[in-house]
Amino acid sequence: MQLNETHEPTLTSWVESANGGQSDFPIQNLPFAVFRRRGTQEPWRGGVAIGDQIVDMAAAVKAGLFAGDALPAAQAAAESTLNHLMGMGPLPLSRLRAALSKALRAGSAQEATLKACLVPQSQAEYALPARIGDYTDFYTSVHHATNIGKQFRPDNPLLPNYKWVPIGYHGRSSSIVISGQAFKRPKGQVKAPDADTPQVKPSARMDIELEMGIFVGQGNDLGDAIPIEQAESHIFGLVLFNDWSSRDIQPWEYQPLGPFLSKNFASTISPWIVTMEALAPFRAAFGHPEGDPQPLPYLSSPENSAAGSLDIQLEALIETPRMREAKAEAARISLTNYRHAYWTAAQMVAHHTVNGCNLQPGDLLGTGTLSGPTLDQACALIELTSGGKNPIQLPNGESRAWLEDGDTVILRGWCEKPGTARIGFGECVGTVLPAN
Repeated sequence: MQLNETHEPTLTSWVESANGGQSDFPIQNLPFAVFRRRGTQEPWRGGVAIGDQIVDMAAAVKAGLFAGDALPAAQAAAESTLNHLMGMGPLPLSRLRAALSKALRAGSAQEATLKACLVPQSQAEYALPARIGDYTDFYTSVHHATNIGKQFRPDNPLLPNYKWVPIGYHGRSSSIVISGQAFKRPKGQVKAPDADTPQVKPSARMDIELEMGIFVGQGNDLGDAIPIEQAESHIFGLVLFNDWSSRDIQPWEYQPLGPFLSKNFASTISPWIVTMEALAPFRAAFGHPEGDPQPLPYLSSPENSAAGSLDIQLEALIETPRMREAKAEAARISLTNYRHAYWTAAQMVAHHTVNGCNLQPGDLLGTGTLSGPTLDQACALIELTSGGKNPIQLPNGESRAWLEDGDTVILRGWCEKPGTARIGFGECVGTVLPAN
């Protein structure tokens, strides 16, 4: 994605809340979601964030705000899911972004008409932005893989295939939920090290995984690989992603085929999808450390080396019931950056399809836990607490080795650097309820 006039940092909007550098959603962002007014039976439809408002795309299309090349994408963006828009590819999406940017700029002749199509975010509720046909979870942080490996294989923490192949497995899409939803603590078989038989009981080691979710745009036909040079044209955009995990169910079940009940009970995504075009100013160079194996040819391109990484700050916070009762702020437990990932989004797509696997619009790829190189950048409690042995201390005097009932986890993400407008992803929020 090349920079264009929609990225101009001096642009401001007639929606005042989008200006001033404090909002996640300035005019340079324009992310997509599916929403309706809270407490109503209105149809779900697509919307675009601007400041603290939402452009109701169905209302905007009905008002005749789009014409020409931007109209087909605008109509797709007004549907009850964004799959159609995702499948149109980057060019129609770019035309729609340009039209929205012009209509929302300060001084736009369309202000009066478009103002009538705004819905305050405070009045909205959100649905999953797409029908997620398939979900694949990758393992792209070498730091997370090493930290976990040290706990189970101290002498051989990183398996030899890790630096050659993007590791992944297929997860369950039906239990992916939108931010704000609570879920019940899962049950499953748990076997204590000194026990002869396992027991079925609620998980006592509930954990988070701070990830990013990558929504597939255009798909590919069964049998056709997506070359890495074309991979990003098949990505619609990114969301925040919490792939909750049960660390006491997982060890007993994961051999020989991998996680099952420890992962499939719930995963939470943020409602706003930030497009690849919006992220264009925040590209970063990519490369494996000197001495590591270099990516095989199908995982390598000059473009991926020059700008395959994304400079996205990521934060995880916890709000306990006591904090909520005292109206205290949530406490940060991790701060990291997506650029630490060992494999890029383009490499994930290229590897996923090198065998001819067919991706479809709305499929979701998880990056895996995005831990950075230092402990304060670890993105799961199993790392932060050394497997529960060293609980984290919270500002109000509480401590946590694992999540307790009533705990809320908040993920945030944003991009900022000198000479650009700061953009963000909003929040990804989920709460653990007691087990049945």
